[in-house]
Amino acid sequence: ERDDTLGGVCLNWGCIPSKALLKNAEVLELFRRAEAFGISVENVQADFGKAIDRSRRVVDTLTKGVAALLRKNKVQHIKGQASFSDANTLEIAPDGRKITASNIIIATGARARSIPGLEIDKKQVITSREALEMRKLPNRVVIVGGGATGAEFAYLWNAYGVEVTIVELLPHLLPNEDEEISRFLERSFTRQGINFHTSAKVSKASVKKKGISLEIQRGEEASTLECDLVLIAAGVQANTEEIGSSKIALDLDRGFVKVNSEMATNVPGVYAIGDVTGIMLLAHVGMAQGVMTAERIAGLDTPPLDYQFMPRATYCHPQVASFGLYGAAGQRARIRCKSWQVPLPGQRQSTSHRRC
Repeated sequence: ERDDTLGGVCLNWGCIPSKALLKNAEVLELFRRAEAFGISVENVQADFGKAIDRSRRVVDTLTKGVAALLRKNKVQHIKGQASFSDANTLEIAPDGRKITASNIIIATGARARSIPGLEIDKKQVITSREALEMRKLPNRVVIVGGGATGAEFAYLWNAYGVEVTIVELLPHLLPNEDEEISRFLERSFTRQGINFHTSAKVSKASVKKKGISLEIQRGEEASTLECDLVLIAAGVQANTEEIGSSKIALDLDRGFVKVNSEMATNVPGVYAIGDVTGIMLLAHVGMAQGVMTAERIAGLDTPPLDYQFMPRATYCHPQVASFGLYGAAGQRARIRCKSWQVPLPGQRQSTSHRRC
């Protein structure tokens, strides 16, 4: 592992710190609604820097836990950047140490990618990595990408008083979810004061010292957005540039490692799991792939994963969760689907929490 701590993006700069911050946002909103519960609260002040501090403490606890698990199970941890010398040999930079193995698993993950004309500079145009350690919030933010990452940061920053606008290329927010759910989320975001433009793209950007000007194209219509910060949340690129893939003729697809249903690459004895494969960029999916691959290497007849039944979740408000086929996807698969709606106000828990 080349980074200082174990756990990868999810644990260090993804799922875990973002969920800790989202809990802060939920608590803050609860204080603002305290009157509805018969509680008077005055002069509520929210220090986002302290929220960041809390999220880093959560991360520190869990990364130390991972390290302890490896030690307990006698797993050797080598710090450095590994690259292939051949299909059974890895060279570890910077000291040049070499290790050999009959089976090697690639789990180098992925990172946010820039979009044309709007390059990530980690200062004014940032990724979720920089957002998760940013202690001072800007006044206005544009989020490019309305998927799970974009929706969660929109809810978080809006709760802390930031003026948030999402720009999404596809017709709806959370475009990988059921369209009816996406519409419900959009109505909720509108009520919360979160702005969004769907079926829209950034056609031109001007980054200056005191702000950013974005030209948004939506069909034939063009508009301009002014902001202090841009968060890029519109896709990722695989971390495969430094692994020596050419030395073993590893098959890549747009930078992602190509694998079969058993997570095996085209090179015998070399496997890949997680975001580096481009298959469902979710931590629990990567973990399930890792378990399956390890069991197969150990000689077990573990069945391939069925990605259709992998759960998906977005932790904004309202929260969104799903698994399996939904209406439109079922129709595309030529499966007859029936759908039911259960109104939230009819649910006792929802009504008692006044969140409907």
